[in-house]
Amino acid sequence: MADQTILERPRADASVEASVNYVGPMSERPKFHAQDHSRDNLNLEPHVAPIHDARAMADAPTLEREGITLAPHATKVADFRDAEAATPVYMAEVERLILDLTGATKVLVMGGAVLRYSKRSAHFGTGVNSQPAGFIHVDYTELSAPDLVSRSAGDEMRPGRRMAGYNIWRVVSQPPQDMPLAVCDARTIADADLVRADAMFDVGEEPWWTFEAFLLRYNPAHRWLYYPDMRPDEALVFKSFETDPSQPVRVPHTAFENPLCPPDAPGRVSVEARAFAFFD
Repeated sequence: MADQTILERPRADASVEASVNYVGPMSERPKFHAQDHSRDNLNLEPHVAPIHDARAMADAPTLEREGITLAPHATKVADFRDAEAATPVYMAEVERLILDLTGATKVLVMGGAVLRYSKRSAHFGTGVNSQPAGFIHVDYTELSAPDLVSRSAGDEMRPGRRMAGYNIWRVVSQPPQDMPLAVCDARTIADADLVRADAMFDVGEEPWWTFEAFLLRYNPAHRWLYYPDMRPDEALVFKSFETDPSQPVRVPHTAFENPLCPPDAPGRVSVEARAFAFFD
């Protein structure tokens, strides 16, 4: 397995208090859209929460404990906006990263790399599904993850075989980040905190592709972490799905406005990939 030793830490603890958006009480099933958020059916409930500096922790978070790790991971991709050139290179890099981190037998990388831009970026609002998610969510449920994988690699799914999902998140822009990613320690999530919702990929003509995701109800027990001043040669990897209940199952996450970021810092540009690993 790859070394999961924590990367270079800042000299001082950069923990912050910031507002994160949970889902409040709703009489209808929530839904959210990739493009047109005016169509969303969400009752967002902001709460100010402490978000701990994971770089300053004595014990670095791990995939086996919190469901989170930060890994050294340089990329050969020069321009993620050139999707045709970037996709094959980056998907191969992500596959190798997850194989090394997890010891999996097989890794399936889903789709391409998704670029996202904060409001400060000149590219904000461009591209497909390119806005940072401003509410807490988990990409899959125990229903949607197997359905998605079965469409792409049904031959890898066998009774009793362990399957785990991972998000791979990296910044393309240099630090500091005005909208970092906050990730929640998987051990602090109760089943009662999870709310099922419909994610709508509203691109092209209806009917749109849709799948089930989780939103999160507020619980003061949640423990939030982030990595300040991420660099383009680092990858934040966290769990999105797991069939082995002895392992961390899911890590809710959200973008948040960083109160420590200078007002003249450039907008965050990030790229996200998703992968499923299979174990024998």
